[in-house]
Amino acid sequence: MRLRIETRSAKPRTSKLEARSSKVETGTAPDVFGFLSSGSISKRQIEFRKRQTLFSQGEPVNNIFYIQTGSIKLAATSTAGKEAVVAILGPGDFLGEACLAGQPVWIATATAMTQGSAAVVEKAEMLRLLHADHEFSDQFISYMVTRNIRTEEDLIDQLFNSSEKRLARTLLLLARFGKPNQALTLPKVSQTVLAEMVGTTRTRVNYFMNKFRRLGFIEYNGTLKINNSLLSVVLRD
Repeated sequence: MRLRIETRSAKPRTSKLEARSSKVETGTAPDVFGFLSSGSISKRQIEFRKRQTLFSQGEPVNNIFYIQTGSIKLAATSTAGKEAVVAILGPGDFLGEACLAGQPVWIATATAMTQGSAAVVEKAEMLRLLHADHEFSDQFISYMVTRNIRTEEDLIDQLFNSSEKRLARTLLLLARFGKPNQALTLPKVSQTVLAEMVGTTRTRVNYFMNKFRRLGFIEYNGTLKINNSLLSVVLRD
């Protein structure tokens, strides 16, 4: 499927949720994305449609994607055909950065959950930038360390927290929690996908979603809105 190329400037991410074990903290992501508006950087802009595949598991990794708008689902499939949702990424997230450390192929398939846009930088160009611009290199390393912390927190969450807490944390992360006193709208995510992310059944997800709605933690009105009060589920002992 062909990607339409168009010039568009990047939009930096302004906030994110970080959960440490059973607690959630908020902060501002490092501003590492100014290079995308620089004319000295070789890159291309792409636009993708909902349900479009950006790349497939097993294909060679040659580029780094920076998501500017929209949401992308990463899902890995086992040899037995079982699919697991690895992550749902949005504006401000990178894809393919592991190729900088020698990863030869994509380990998951990226599918657009909404329409959106991304900047694509070839591996060689990204390596040149990291060697030439020390300030950007430091900031990019900081970004990657933050991503690694998030991965470790996901593992801790999976090992020690109940499925109800895991679902609440997943919803807050997807909503990019961090703006006080403001309901946050989620990209449309099926309960099946949420179940795969949380590591439980769709029936349990449905039960907890109905419970969250009764308690006023979430709202359904054509779209799914997450209220800050959902944080109480994550912080509960």
